[in-house]
Amino acid sequence: MNQIRDEFQENMEGQELLHTPGGVRDVYGRECARKMHVKKEVHHILKTHGFQDIETPAFEYFDIFSKERGTVQSREMFKFFDRGNNTLVLRPDVTPSIARCVAKYWRDETMPIRLCYTGKTFVNTPPYKGKLQEVTQVGAECFHDDTSDTDAEMIAMTVECLKQCGLKEFQLEVGHADLFRGLVEEAGISQSEAQELRELIVSKNFFGAQEFVGRLEVADSLKEIPELLGALTECVQFVKERTKNERVLQALERLQKVEEILGCYGCLDYVTVDFSMLSQYSYYTGVIFRAYTYGNGEALATGGRYDGLVQQFGKKASAIGLAIVIDQLMLALTRQNLFEDTTLGGGILLYPQSLRKEAIGLAQKYRKEGRCIQMLRKASAKSVEEYLEYAKRADVEELIYLEAVNKVETYTIKGNK
Repeated sequence: MNQIRDEFQENMEGQELLHTPGGVRDVYGRECARKMHVKKEVHHILKTHGFQDIETPAFEYFDIFSKERGTVQSREMFKFFDRGNNTLVLRPDVTPSIARCVAKYWRDETMPIRLCYTGKTFVNTPPYKGKLQEVTQVGAECFHDDTSDTDAEMIAMTVECLKQCGLKEFQLEVGHADLFRGLVEEAGISQSEAQELRELIVSKNFFGAQEFVGRLEVADSLKEIPELLGALTECVQFVKERTKNERVLQALERLQKVEEILGCYGCLDYVTVDFSMLSQYSYYTGVIFRAYTYGNGEALATGGRYDGLVQQFGKKASAIGLAIVIDQLMLALTRQNLFEDTTLGGGILLYPQSLRKEAIGLAQKYRKEGRCIQMLRKASAKSVEEYLEYAKRADVEELIYLEAVNKVETYTIKGNK
């Protein structure tokens, strides 16, 4: 009995280290290859629109992402300390980091600045929500261009990115941050009441929002905002009949201009207006948007205009950005069976020890031709069939066996899905 117990403990030793913390996961094999491909496809679209790469640190000072900046709450950040006892955080959002860079490195530039990035964000969400706490994004930010043309281009570019990755059925919901602010301003409700209503709408608790507004003596336009989703013309007309707030009217005019330009891009079929749209980030000041598809409740992409954020770092600059959430896009593509059944690719060059020099020369020749080849010395105790089974598990396309100096046998690997 003691021997069995000892063997069990020996077998279990180190097993507790095989698990990842909640909210993060390993990505490997074919899924990892697909993820790399999706990131590459999105990045390619951003580059074709003239965006230049930038890379910011995975952790920065806490104040970069403080509540005053309009990003996530302090309790949602992963915090730690450096040797100088400064509070550092893993970045919960890439946009403030890039805004800091623009204020630092492009302080005197007044013409447009186009930057794109690939990186991860880290948000300490409650475990019961079941959300990833480490998320991969590919995004773009444009500074010093406050035109409706750029608003429309960012939305159209988001559509192009999703289509480029193979997604066929999706919808971009477009709103404006000043619609809610203007209607709340006109209603004259307190800041705390406005914040409570905002949280209800952000969480999509529209019944709660309607009940909350129903208890207040406010205009019909504010009471109906949770239901304003659909065609722009009808929504604009509905709001215009119920408000005279200049902030709201200017937001409506901006949305109409953006819709007109999106028509030139030919992507209006993918766009729906949502006047109830709000973001968890309060730094947005203008047009905001999110992309959704069926079978996935989380947004595939987010974006919007944030004209006041860069000024918090000492430089006045208009700005708009987008972020493609790669993890959610991968989930959508998988659930909708939009990935092709392909292998990881490449091949294995199998050779005996006696033909090592010839095998190295052959592998170099293949690689110069653009082929992906891994070299594997054959053990005398193992048969070719065993290596064929291994090649199948390794998800490669072929096994090339160098049997003799002038004799090469190529096996196509079948059965990989």
